[in-house]
Amino acid sequence: MGEMVQTLKYGAWPSPIDAALAAAHDGQPEAVGFVGDEAWWTEPRPTEGGRRALVRRTADGLEKTVLPAPWNVRSRVMEYGGRPWAGVMRPEGPLVVFVHFADQRLYVYEPEAPGAGPRPLTPLSAVGGGLRWVDPQVHLERGEVWCVLEEFTGDEPTDVRRVAVSVPLDGSASEDRDAVRELTDARHRFVTGPRLSPDGRRAAWLAWDHPRMPWDGTELIVVDVAGDGTFREPATVAGGPDESIAQAEWAADGSLLHASDRTGWWNLYRDGVPLCPREEEFGGPLWKVGQRWFAPLENGLIAVLHGKGAARLGVLDPDRGEVVDAAGRWTEFAPTLAVHGSRIVAVGAGPRSAYEVVELDSRTGRARVIGSGHQDPVDPAYYPEPQIRTFNGPGGREIHAHIYPPHHPGHIAPAGELPPYVVWAHGGPTGRAPLVLDLEIAYFTSRGIGVAEVNYGGSTGYGREYRNRLREQWGVVDVEDCAAVALALADEGTADRDRLAVRGGSAGGWTTAASLTTTDVYACGTIIYPVLDLANWGSGETHDFESQYLESLVGPYAQVPDRYAERSPLEHADRITAPFLLLQGLDDPICPPAQCERFLARLDGRRVPHAYIAFEGEGHGFRRADTMVRALEAELSLYAQVFGLNPPCVPTLELSK
Repeated sequence: MGEMVQTLKYGAWPSPIDAALAAAHDGQPEAVGFVGDEAWWTEPRPTEGGRRALVRRTADGLEKTVLPAPWNVRSRVMEYGGRPWAGVMRPEGPLVVFVHFADQRLYVYEPEAPGAGPRPLTPLSAVGGGLRWVDPQVHLERGEVWCVLEEFTGDEPTDVRRVAVSVPLDGSASEDRDAVRELTDARHRFVTGPRLSPDGRRAAWLAWDHPRMPWDGTELIVVDVAGDGTFREPATVAGGPDESIAQAEWAADGSLLHASDRTGWWNLYRDGVPLCPREEEFGGPLWKVGQRWFAPLENGLIAVLHGKGAARLGVLDPDRGEVVDAAGRWTEFAPTLAVHGSRIVAVGAGPRSAYEVVELDSRTGRARVIGSGHQDPVDPAYYPEPQIRTFNGPGGREIHAHIYPPHHPGHIAPAGELPPYVVWAHGGPTGRAPLVLDLEIAYFTSRGIGVAEVNYGGSTGYGREYRNRLREQWGVVDVEDCAAVALALADEGTADRDRLAVRGGSAGGWTTAASLTTTDVYACGTIIYPVLDLANWGSGETHDFESQYLESLVGPYAQVPDRYAERSPLEHADRITAPFLLLQGLDDPICPPAQCERFLARLDGRRVPHAYIAFEGEGHGFRRADTMVRALEAELSLYAQVFGLNPPCVPTLELSK
């Protein structure tokens, strides 16, 4: 006989998913690649100081960590980083180059060379943020690594230049900046790593300039490569101010493939000809240099990530314009792909499984997990059962959302009680909340608190028109869409109108703070490493990549300065009446803690219950297990106090009155 189902109020259900369990499973594998026949990738280690480890899967199917702690394979280019490693297989074993997070130098390592540790290939610089490297490509026959160099020229975050460079593999540039050969000039503010054509005669890369973000407009640049490896005069062959090219690659036959959104959807093109025109995305927002949504195979087929909303993994036959999708439990794939022969390696997840490394054989169509395999840390009966929903917003516009109702195998709530719900606003804001197993969500739903992830106007995955809804409307459309979903859930009897909360990090932290200052929908909120002060954030407080993002999100500051004040939560701190929790990393170069401190100073003496927790050694996005545990427990305690819940075994967060 099964156990009797017990009746207990929402929020009081005992759950085996504690904060430590959620923290241990935070993060996902990234940057997959092949080294010879072996699949390699990076994966998070929250309990090892939050470092990212490089992992290889050897021929016998064993996963091995390539470098011990404290090696941390992660780039800081544009602060969000990007592809931090590349490798090749030689007869004597693998050779890998990687960026180490602590000093941002490029290193070379031969894991099978006796007694040899990583050797630096690039020098340090004392200027500003130093020298940083990303998106490496190893050209063994040339004895060099091609990559992007981000070089600080002064102490301000915007004193920076970016160029494609060649770094010698012999270590001759390890102390000598002049030994790094610049392949391109710095005519463009942003560049991706150049890709060499199969015949070695041409190279291609993407470039863009302020005030555009890469999803607004980029250029695809092609150049002839001389016999001595120097670049001739570059030519723009596609793209422009209003056309976003997300990725470009050479096919085995020497044709040039790229993903462009010139039709309003990122579709694939071969030498300018559309291959599979659909109202679907075959690309995405280039937040990190080296992200990949497609990869050409040797036989002419193309591995693709595609879809409306969620990105699925498939194989495109470019001659027939047909895609065959991989079968399996994975409904979402991250923008990282690698191919070797007929093998495709990707990172996929689903509503019942976290992100794992998946290999698809394009000949047989069979897919299997080969690394970072999901193992249920608790009985899956405790996982939420999400719903994909579309709501009506202001003016009848569609709003996409994922609803995670409270769920517990052994408990239900008393008849007539409606559950509390927390609206989650994703970061970006040009991004999207994927529908995947997230133990942070399960932490709440298994206790009787519902979660609504809102892919508000401005989110990616639904075409350029949906993405452009947020143009000059940040702090309006995102706030309205989140509120519309929250109120719809209350109106239909899904959620308790008096027990709604809002939470988010980064741009989601902005949406949370703006929601608390401009609406009366929520009883409380959790604001995580937010943007709070538009005028200062956009004029020197944040990093270069996003320093002019507000030109499109809010409007040109020179023309609409009043709008910056009008929208900023900082300027309306006096309107906040709902209790809130503010969480911030003290080493955050993107949303610096100074914003939080100014915001709290404006609240002084206003008697709004709140708590501020600042974490030493954390940047933009928490990575350490102890940080994540404290943050999650504090968030639950806030909801418990405001909603009148009684969760077992949760430390009480002290709210200042």
